[in-house]
Amino acid sequence: MPQVTLPVSQARSFSTLFLIEMWERFGFYGMQVLMVTYMMKKLGFIDTRANLVWGAASALIYATPAVGGWIGDKLIGTRRTMLIGAVVLGLGYALLWLPSDSEYFLYFALGVIVVGNGLFKANSGNLVRKIYEGDDTRIDSAFTMYYMAVNIGSMISMTLTPWIRDYVGAQYGDSAGWHTAFGVCSIGLLIGLSNYALMSRALAHIGSPPDDLPAKPRRLAAVLAGSIGMVLVSVLILQSETIARICVYTAGAVILGIFLYLIRTSHRDERAGLIAALVLVVQSIFFFIFYQQMSTSLNLFAQKNVDLNFNLFGWHLFTWIPEQYQNLNSIWIVLLSPVLVLIYNALGRLRRDPSIAVKFAWGFSAVAIGFFIYGVGARWAVNGKVSSWIMVWGYGLYSLGELLVSGLGLAMVARYVPARMSGFMMGAYFLASGLSQYLGSVVANFAHIPANIASPDVSLAIYTSLFNRLGFVGIACTVIAIGILPLMNRLSVSHAGVSAQRSGESANS
Repeated sequence: MPQVTLPVSQARSFSTLFLIEMWERFGFYGMQVLMVTYMMKKLGFIDTRANLVWGAASALIYATPAVGGWIGDKLIGTRRTMLIGAVVLGLGYALLWLPSDSEYFLYFALGVIVVGNGLFKANSGNLVRKIYEGDDTRIDSAFTMYYMAVNIGSMISMTLTPWIRDYVGAQYGDSAGWHTAFGVCSIGLLIGLSNYALMSRALAHIGSPPDDLPAKPRRLAAVLAGSIGMVLVSVLILQSETIARICVYTAGAVILGIFLYLIRTSHRDERAGLIAALVLVVQSIFFFIFYQQMSTSLNLFAQKNVDLNFNLFGWHLFTWIPEQYQNLNSIWIVLLSPVLVLIYNALGRLRRDPSIAVKFAWGFSAVAIGFFIYGVGARWAVNGKVSSWIMVWGYGLYSLGELLVSGLGLAMVARYVPARMSGFMMGAYFLASGLSQYLGSVVANFAHIPANIASPDVSLAIYTSLFNRLGFVGIACTVIAIGILPLMNRLSVSHAGVSAQRSGESANS
């Protein structure tokens, strides 16, 4: 990992967040990698239902940080809310550890995870923003490294939990294998919390105003009551496709309304930054439709139509479990993140760092090529199965696109949104991401494989048809992103001018 030259206090504060985020994502992705196939193989769901239940859970998991960011900013403090969220997440994974294969118990455990993630996610990102506030180049680099923490944790867990499921299942029974694998996710959170307890002093000076005051019992009680209510609401949404769909579309209208209200009522000097943020959030929504394919259509594609053996020049290297192919995303991001950080820093020193809007356009083009690789790979399929190396290179381009779009989404909020509303807007960004992940599950269902079809050639044609269509959608997103670059450049220049003027006024005063 390349060294980013920072003051010691910044480096230590960032390391503290880096490590707790790494272990938190270890738990989340260890659970995610198994969830769709768990619902199909243990609970008997068909692929379309499993996709939509996980899509609804993803939407809730990404939507609740909008509230969690506000709780951190206004009620009990950013650091405090993040810590509570990590504890609740650990509890949610521990519930999945219990040997129950009840559909409704699963919904309850997912509801607890939804609440924990809502309290944790926006506030951890907001603390990174506060560490690097005012330094646009380092914000991009810091959030890229922060995104790397996400993928180090997920890389380890997405390799580990499918293997634990199979190993323990072979020794003690199938049910024990599934639940032990979920339990490892809870252990990861315990490690992360222990590490945070040792390093928490490094964040003592970073946070929101409520962090500097004793916690008010009434506010803590209100957060507890709201959290319990959200768990129950989550159970209601997850068990009903109709309710989930209504909530997703309503939330989409609400977030658009909030953005428009903030733009209309904000100070004139803040307006350009907010409009730029809105445009980039809309682009991010399209990206997360692609992203959701990893745990849905690409996951099921690996189950049915990928040769699980990695061979090179006739030599057998190793064999993967189908769910482990999702890990290619994390492996590529860990490999590519340091390279992008070096490029960002070098271009920053030359004052030629591309705008976030340009990086978004590059990202969509990489995603488009990645999905076309899956489609083209079908031409060389043997007995309906494509080579594992097709998955490697498809995920590589997809992951580059993710770093350029999703990896900089939080940096976009940090750069363009006024500090007084940054916590809430971090949450709003996650809300938009969650809504698009539900839409991604809807898209994945275009590749539904009927139960009476066992031929891998038929399923291969169905999946690759979807992937090729997603490639063309990626091209369209690239063209749109390039087309709006002049507008984004004007907004960025206007926002930068206002920021420089304010910095000058602060220095003179």
